[in-house]
Amino acid sequence: MDVLFSDVNAATIRVLTKNGYEVVIPEGQRCCGALHVHAGDREAGKRLAKQNIAAFRDVDTVIVNAAGCGLALQEYGELLEDDPIWKSEAEAFAAKAVDITKFLVDHGYRKPAAAIHKRVAYHDACHLAHGQGVRAEPRQILKDIPGIEWVDLPDSDRCCGSAGIYNLTHPKMAGRLLERKIDDVPEEVDLISMGNPGCMLQIAMGIERRGHRAKVVHTVQLLDWAYEREQSEERVPRV
Repeated sequence: MDVLFSDVNAATIRVLTKNGYEVVIPEGQRCCGALHVHAGDREAGKRLAKQNIAAFRDVDTVIVNAAGCGLALQEYGELLEDDPIWKSEAEAFAAKAVDITKFLVDHGYRKPAAAIHKRVAYHDACHLAHGQGVRAEPRQILKDIPGIEWVDLPDSDRCCGSAGIYNLTHPKMAGRLLERKIDDVPEEVDLISMGNPGCMLQIAMGIERRGHRAKVVHTVQLLDWAYEREQSEERVPRV
């Protein structure tokens, strides 16, 4: 996320801050290890997991805006279940890792007052919907933003073809899955919201190839834009 979509990370920090949370970014954190485990290198994944567990010891919650990373963090207990030294701490760490949309909805985030007049469809990232069971929360956030016109995306939880490293290791199959996904995007959609950088990159590529008018965004970006619009409207002098 930080390499390709650093603006999503910035939006996440702003949204959390505007909801009253103190955000810290531990310097010792590393890659979550998801891609290593996907590729069969579990030992590298375990090394990264231990570094992350140590780096986040002093925080209450580990907020994640990348579905694949979030699921990997939540599986640290399983990854280190045979390690007598790290097992219990890995389980405790996994329990405090949560997707940004679920965290906001579960803790009663502030509903924005400013409107975003866009037609929005939502794509369920596999690691978020199937892996973490987070489906309703992103939709709730989108529907709580004034002005958004909800457009259903058929088979929204069908894989887009990104699937971790699948689009690199099996590009032909991934390409067919992407084509099916783009076939389902309604013509009238302005934005396609989602919660995973792999999906964002994959679907954005499909949209560009097809010449579709829609733009790909992260769900938290829309909430951030609504908050920013509130501030802009407050600065406009009333006559």
